[in-house]
Amino acid sequence: MRYSLLSGGKRLRSILCLAACEAVGGDVAAALPFAAAIEMLHAYSLIHDDLPAMDNDAVRRGMATNHIVFGEGCAILAGDALLTEAFTLMARRTDTVSHRRVVSIIQKLGEAAGSLGMVGGQFADLQAQGAEEVSPKQLLSIHTRKTGALIRASVQIGGIVGQANPKTLVRLGVYGEKIGLAFQIADDILNIEGDAKKTGKAVGSDSTHQKATYPGIYGGVAQAKRDALRLVDDALEAVKPLGLPADRLGQIAHYMIKRQK
Repeated sequence: MRYSLLSGGKRLRSILCLAACEAVGGDVAAALPFAAAIEMLHAYSLIHDDLPAMDNDAVRRGMATNHIVFGEGCAILAGDALLTEAFTLMARRTDTVSHRRVVSIIQKLGEAAGSLGMVGGQFADLQAQGAEEVSPKQLLSIHTRKTGALIRASVQIGGIVGQANPKTLVRLGVYGEKIGLAFQIADDILNIEGDAKKTGKAVGSDSTHQKATYPGIYGGVAQAKRDALRLVDDALEAVKPLGLPADRLGQIAHYMIKRQK
């Protein structure tokens, strides 16, 4: 569990949780345990994604993947344990966050991670692998659930901890949805033209596994880059009414499409 959880990475979803809490004037320290839980859940998903039955990847974050080091059985259990511990950690935080908000956060993360979110998106991705034709609508559904759902939830969870009002939570949700898709588009592009030494994982694996990608369906890399920029603009517009406190959310949105890994 520690090998994958503490192996590095961008911690992007956790940072988004903290930045959203900051943007609505909340107590960032109170959001830390929830940010940690989000990272635990994300680490579980990466362990399972890398398994031979899924993406069959040997390298993650510049290191051998969990199942390569510890075996498939141990990797599956490590992922299961991280997922379970994530919800246990959140449930313990009623000392700093109200019971009502903790329940709302647990529901939000559960929905984003489950069959209607990340897991459902992963399943749809497996179904589309090697398919003769994947429609633009199908691809957007895959990306929105597989990657975007957890990013959107991370932002809104930060808002919930910070006691944001319903209208602000909607704005944070739009921001998260837009940057979630921009993030996946950037990932698809990096898999084509990235540097494996910088990305910390294999480049060209999407083509090898015959995966549906945004550049492949939406007119190539140049068009994908333009669409990612548009999505970032839409995300910034959504949180613009929050003013200066949301500045960090703006910085993160720009990082989404400029990153090298």
